[in-house]
Amino acid sequence: MTASATGTLTAIIDATGEAVSRNVANAHVVFSASAEPQGPVGSVTTARQHTLAVDEPPTLGGEDTAINPVEAYLGALLSCQVVTYRFYADKLGITIDELRLGAEGDLDVRGFFGLDENVRPGFTAVRVTVDISGPETEERYRELTATVDAHCPVLDLTQNATPVTTTLRVG
Repeated sequence: MTASATGTLTAIIDATGEAVSRNVANAHVVFSASAEPQGPVGSVTTARQHTLAVDEPPTLGGEDTAINPVEAYLGALLSCQVVTYRFYADKLGITIDELRLGAEGDLDVRGFFGLDENVRPGFTAVRVTVDISGPETEERYRELTATVDAHCPVLDLTQNATPVTTTLRVG
């Protein structure tokens, strides 16, 4: 259950806007994470004081102790969407009584295993389903969804190319 708009999240947006107006450098934030292997193909990722375990099912060489990397991506997308829905519902004065999101992605393992170099290793399609209810009109919820899709950072990572640089340090 999601509470109706309280203005708390809008205050965060406004305060950030003011800080950026004073100095555009305030808009720049760096997030970081580190990962180490665990088990045959699993890993543990740490970001700040939090950890995320990732593994593969036995059909992909893992012990099935946690979600796999592409499921973690789907989870990251959905959780980012939830955050973005809440921020923009607050900013737009839209009340949400219930919000539930789901996602599924199509992946051809020939790309990951190098069985066909013409097949990409990542998702070829991702489908997100948003179930939302509350007192607003369908048009208002469509406005909210369009705003969320325009501002969700993890969705942006999927829809737009993001340069990634790999630095190898052997030591």
